[in-house]
Amino acid sequence: MKIVVSASRRNPACPWQVQLDQHVVGFRSEAEARAFVATLERRLRAPHPLKREPWPANGGSVARH
Repeated sequence: MKIVVSASRRNPACPWQVQLDQHVVGFRSEAEARAFVATLERRLRAPHPLKREPWPANGGSVARH
């Protein structure tokens, strides 16, 4: 994911923006924008364990395919 913090002239109420690939989020200050990015990056780096569920004993839908 490409994350970019930049000044913006689109909305005077939100002069800073964070671009997440094609999505743009506006902020009132550079500090708010950078805090958002720091939180997002911390969450992206956090471990995300996948819960593995056992397959049904009878094969479930796999037997039909």
